[in-house]
Amino acid sequence: MSPDVSPDVLIVGGGIGGLSTAYALTRKGLRVRVLEQAPEFGEVGAGIQLAPNCTRILDHYGLLDEAKSLGVLPASMVMRDAVDGAELTRLDLVDLERTYGFPYLVIHRSDLHGLLLRACRRAGVDLRTSQRVVRYADTGTGTGARVELADGRVEEAPVVIAADGLHSVARHQLIGDQPVSSAYVAYRAAVPIEQVDAARAVDLSEVAVYVGPGCHFVHYGLRGGEILNQVAVFESPSALDGADEWGGPEELDAAFAATCDAVRAGVPLMWRDRWWPMYDRDPIDRWVHGRIVLLGDAAHPPLQYLAQGAIMAIEDGWVLAEHVARRTGPDGAVDWAGALAAYEAVRPEHCRRVVLTARAWGRLWHLDGLAREQRNHLLRARATHDHTYTDWVYGPTALTPEDEPAMFPVVPLDSVDLAPAGTS
Repeated sequence: MSPDVSPDVLIVGGGIGGLSTAYALTRKGLRVRVLEQAPEFGEVGAGIQLAPNCTRILDHYGLLDEAKSLGVLPASMVMRDAVDGAELTRLDLVDLERTYGFPYLVIHRSDLHGLLLRACRRAGVDLRTSQRVVRYADTGTGTGARVELADGRVEEAPVVIAADGLHSVARHQLIGDQPVSSAYVAYRAAVPIEQVDAARAVDLSEVAVYVGPGCHFVHYGLRGGEILNQVAVFESPSALDGADEWGGPEELDAAFAATCDAVRAGVPLMWRDRWWPMYDRDPIDRWVHGRIVLLGDAAHPPLQYLAQGAIMAIEDGWVLAEHVARRTGPDGAVDWAGALAAYEAVRPEHCRRVVLTARAWGRLWHLDGLAREQRNHLLRARATHDHTYTDWVYGPTALTPEDEPAMFPVVPLDSVDLAPAGTS
């Protein structure tokens, strides 16, 4: 797209959600401009998990083979107790691919971002950096929206998509709510496999998740097994006490002091100069404000327990683009009112389910005492090839409310009676 040509869509934010949406809309014949506030396009972090509901879309875009070449296709996901190391349950990810038709892939976040950036460049997306948006405005005429930048310039288009993240300027302006602190903090590391202690058994064919009282630990291989990705998450005592700064390295060490050998061996490898306090937001039903559209973490930032945050953003862009295609006339004109209404009719409910289920899943992971024992009993009773708890999220992305699958059945912890016979 020539810089002198007016865009059909302005996207604010050049992260995974913004770039994937730009690519999706460009494939439908639209002229798209992306405004990124950083001096360069890039992503921070380490590994990211892409379930079949995402790899299905990457395949639709013709990008799955490249993603597979950059990532790892693990054979299983195994959940273990972080205290004693015992296996609780597992997903056979080879069987998962047979069930859903697309693989479970783990990839470095920067590799996924780079893949999408290259795709956007090939497609002719107008990519602009050092563009800090400070205000959004709908024209009020039903024909467009505009953004004001920090340098005073104004950009306008028929539609403006705010993909500007957890601390979205648009979300603050249009909704006015605040991120919700979980009091948990995440430490990450992506280290060359040769730096891992040879005495520590790390199976790179699996995604390993250790769940424990007030903490959990995840590791898996990246880049063909050259890198070990680790995530250590724990509840911060100083956050619970209301401190402004919380989650430092001394709390990391204390949180995992009572865990099993396999977990404790991984903690010294964590990056200690940076950590990520974990926030989400309460779900909202309204994502469309005239011609201003919320997308990705601006609309539905989740806690990380379901590994669906970036995936939901990619799904948002795919759904919007599909509805745009359905409502584009022979002359190329888009019925934006219809397309945006269709987008808003289906995505908020799905993402509400993910955000609230992620909160509940986090509570389940971090139980202690009797509740931990009841959870472990229920997880051990699950059959390896039972997809009851994945069908609602790993299946095809819904385009209409009628396509949205039913949720999984809830089994209360107190349905498990672990009391010895003859006692209450």
